Amino acid sequence: MKRKFSDDTTMDEIMRKAPAAIRIVLQHGMLCVGCPIASFHTISDAAREHDLSEESLRCDLLAAINAGEPD
Repeated sequence: MKRKFSDDTTMDEIMRKAPAAIRIVLQHGMLCVGCPIASFHTISDAAREHDLSEESLRCDLLAAINAGEPD
């Protein structure tokens, strides 16, 4: 089953549950890894804070997370 996350899932939770997401966070120039705010910021918050497309960030995170999981 493909992994999903809700709109209120924090960046910290995403990176802890799916370490593959860390690479995407860094590729987008975000410094969420180790940031104390990551435990409060959702994808929407982080995208807005870093002036990124939320849709693009969300798609990239899901693709990276789901890449290694069986269908």
